[in-house]
Amino acid sequence: MPGAQQPIVKAKGGARLAVPDTATGGRGLRSTTIESAEAQAAMQPWVAMECYQLSAGKQVSLMDSLDLGSVQVVRERQLATIQKLGTTPTDFCTISYCTHDPTFRFSDHAANGADSIFFMPEQTDFDIYVPAGTQTAYVSFSQAEFIAAAQTLNPRAWAQPPRRLSQVQSTQLDALKQVLPYWLDAAAASATRGEALDPGVMQGIVLQTALRIVTATPDDDATPVPRAARSRALRICRMAREYVEERLAAHAVPTIVDICVALAVSERTLLYAFHDYVGMSPQTYLRRCRLNRVRAVLLAGSPQTVTVTQAAMQLGFLHLGRFAGDYRQVFEETPTATLARCG
Repeated sequence: MPGAQQPIVKAKGGARLAVPDTATGGRGLRSTTIESAEAQAAMQPWVAMECYQLSAGKQVSLMDSLDLGSVQVVRERQLATIQKLGTTPTDFCTISYCTHDPTFRFSDHAANGADSIFFMPEQTDFDIYVPAGTQTAYVSFSQAEFIAAAQTLNPRAWAQPPRRLSQVQSTQLDALKQVLPYWLDAAAASATRGEALDPGVMQGIVLQTALRIVTATPDDDATPVPRAARSRALRICRMAREYVEERLAAHAVPTIVDICVALAVSERTLLYAFHDYVGMSPQTYLRRCRLNRVRAVLLAGSPQTVTVTQAAMQLGFLHLGRFAGDYRQVFEETPTATLARCG
């Protein structure tokens, strides 16, 4: 991707490196207080951009930036009004949202809906007006990878992907608002502990979550159409289970996107098949498989050789509180208790 980010100790214009770039293998998380619009643009080198400060203020923004190589997560809390002008590079797209403000403008779009998510494809000119007090966030990806996965998950909605800046109405915007801080917090906590957070695992989690949010439509919550033959559902789910087990055995965290691509089925088909197969969604089933894999790691280890945090994060559990609660609900003991039994 153009303009790969290099480790920076102090950014021009007052940006301060709050978390070491070792958080994700050399790129990582930077949490900064920006004191010039120029510095705010420089903190996002993957996009050709100019920023102009339009209202008074010594501090321009508070910014969290997580660079995972092919995926970036950015959250900006604007302290002064700015304008952003630029063009997205080839094979680059973003999904973004902002807190509701009637004066916010994203080129010729406004944040006029509670569930509005903006999709900006490659080679798009943008002109963004961000008022002071507004919080914006975006995630960027390889467009080719993102579109291919979106078409697999929801071929009906993404058969003809947008070629210009568009507003996507999703039923899952609140989920994005909740999960994005967890990604940033997980990277920060990993750096604080001096542990390497696998960027490949993070990339998969961020991409899968963003895809499911953007491709979710009201129809996804509708009553399913008559189910397919049970034999077909069984075949699909057995193939999915075998794929998941192979990926977990290879120390990789499979996503729903991975499964759909590997099996050449849509997410809707996978959903109906798993409800017939085990009475739960593929997301729930995949999470249970990962919980079982963590339990196996803890049972095979000892407090001297493995930690609960390491085992959980290696299998994509970034929200450790939720992980611990799910683990206890399934296995009726805490992960710490499991590990202690093997000490």
